[in-house]
Amino acid sequence: MRKPFNRLQAMMIKAMAEALFHNRKMVISADQVVDNLQEHFSNIDGNKPTEIGMALYGLLLVLGGPFFLAAPPGIRKNLIRRRLQKSRIDLLQDIARTKGVILAGYYGHWQHGDEEENFDNPVFADLNFELPAQRDRSAPGERPIRRESRRDLTATAFVGHQAIPEETDVILIGSGAGGAVAAASVADEGHEVLIIEAGRHYPSSRITHEEARMTARLFKDGALQTTSDRDIIVFQGRVVGGSTVINNGICLRMKHEGLVHPDAEDVYQTWTNLGAPISEDELADSYEAVEQALEVSAIDPITGRNNGPHLIEGWKKYAAQSDDPMDHKAITAWFQKNYGPKTADSECVYCGYCNTGCPYGRKKAMPESFLTHATSEAREKPARILDRAEATEILWDEGANGKKIAHAVRIRLGDGRKRTIRARKGVVVAAGALASSNLLYNSGILQSGTNISLNIACPVVALMPEGTNVNVWNEDQMATYVDRGDFLIESHFQPPMSMATLVPGWFEDHFERMKNYNRLVSAGVLFPADRLGYMDKGKLKLKIGEDELALLRRALATMTKVHFLNGAIEVYPALLRGQTLTSDMTNDEIDAFYDAAIVEPDDVVLSSSHPHGGNAINEDPHKGVVDLNQRVHNTTNCYVTDASVMPSCIRVNAQLTTMAMAHRAMAGKRRFG
Repeated sequence: MRKPFNRLQAMMIKAMAEALFHNRKMVISADQVVDNLQEHFSNIDGNKPTEIGMALYGLLLVLGGPFFLAAPPGIRKNLIRRRLQKSRIDLLQDIARTKGVILAGYYGHWQHGDEEENFDNPVFADLNFELPAQRDRSAPGERPIRRESRRDLTATAFVGHQAIPEETDVILIGSGAGGAVAAASVADEGHEVLIIEAGRHYPSSRITHEEARMTARLFKDGALQTTSDRDIIVFQGRVVGGSTVINNGICLRMKHEGLVHPDAEDVYQTWTNLGAPISEDELADSYEAVEQALEVSAIDPITGRNNGPHLIEGWKKYAAQSDDPMDHKAITAWFQKNYGPKTADSECVYCGYCNTGCPYGRKKAMPESFLTHATSEAREKPARILDRAEATEILWDEGANGKKIAHAVRIRLGDGRKRTIRARKGVVVAAGALASSNLLYNSGILQSGTNISLNIACPVVALMPEGTNVNVWNEDQMATYVDRGDFLIESHFQPPMSMATLVPGWFEDHFERMKNYNRLVSAGVLFPADRLGYMDKGKLKLKIGEDELALLRRALATMTKVHFLNGAIEVYPALLRGQTLTSDMTNDEIDAFYDAAIVEPDDVVLSSSHPHGGNAINEDPHKGVVDLNQRVHNTTNCYVTDASVMPSCIRVNAQLTTMAMAHRAMAGKRRFG
């Protein structure tokens, strides 16, 4: 195994682990934490391991250099508390986030072998956490844990690196929500399609519950990708099927009676005002087609039986005492998801591991749906997938009318080799909002990569009373939501490693919160950052302003009150300092707390799984990158079908809209003759 951390960096990891767990019983050694992180980061492609190594040097410098390494754990703890936990200096706050890496090394411990060999995993046992195969599912109505791999893509869907074609009809870049739907539509028209995917293929038969390994392999930068100032973590899949493999399958439309707040922003009107008049009826037809293909439906309450109702019941109590009409009109609902059909061998088994892939073959992610359709051997020209290959540039010819013609794509294979593949008919770009923007910019489309939006999430964890073992890890990670109009709240929970990085707090506070794992409930607020970002030297720059911070404070205060109204005794918002709110606080005290605690983005832990924009639709080529048909302006045969075409923030989960936009652009349109 390649060890990404040198001896000094490993010493720093060990010293940090000993300090963070000082005076608390570690069930694995600090040396084991080091070994776990060496293995974890050896599985991450790219420069992220080097970045973390440099952050460890920064930690060492800030905390006192050799003195920190030589000091007893108690002294180290005091240094960390004084210089990192309580700091308001941006650089030190950024360095303080490295704490999450150490916690992942502890709570992500996995004993080499399969799931059964981890039934006695000491970290899991200490939390009273059971892996899915251990859980008693004998009660009436429960669903047994059983693997079903029949939906997995077969080897015939792939092109080996030694058999890459020199040319094809259409090159499609990206295999996620937008790319897979577009690939199926283009293949349906009889074109030969080659799908280029930077990530590896991980069928359900290869997906395990080893959280650290799956996170490293399935996520861009091992789930450590951030904005350039490190204020916001941006989760994106880097795997065949893209983020649909590691998301929760949520399928919400931008506008949907009974499922979206009636007074929320009319995104269609916003787009029209911006110069992108997308027909609501036309997109509704595409929504319907995608929903039918994925058999989208509301999830069964048994899959989220504790955490889901906690949010809905708490919100009802909150709205009942509110005098704000927006609260009374708020939508509370169970999520619509692509888990169909509702048969014994297809229904979700609510293992709680959606974000590291479904090992049971139940979720209809792109490999189990549109990619299977596109690569079907029943068609004359089945599409083929080239994985571990990153598109780096689109090459152009000049047309007679002065418009560019995409004629080839340069790619870089995982081993560094470079190839050029010719496109006889055209190119479709669907690598995701950030990667597509970088690719088009590097291909000479210099207006690409602006006006990027995020739906930003911030978690709020709560502790239920003693004796209330809700065990919400034994259910769907995300079950219910509240659409309040200006922000959303979503129930969610995570397995031990991810939950440890999500639960705020330092030292014994964090340790005791994790010891109460079975009594924790959690939800996250989701708020829009509309067209605030842009790509700069390959990285996303996005700084939220006071308007967004004010909305965040109000949303977090609201969720805190919801937790308390439904019985929580303590609330742990995702603040860098790890403060605790208690149930004896008044509403005014809660509001005042957030006003004082959140002054700047560095004070709070923020993330996003929904980047969109960067190559916005617009009638005017000076104001957007693609036209109303999603063809790149001033080109004849280059289209974009991912979330990057969205002109503004859509507020809700972007998966279904991305698919619908791709369907709208490609299905039955014969874009390539």
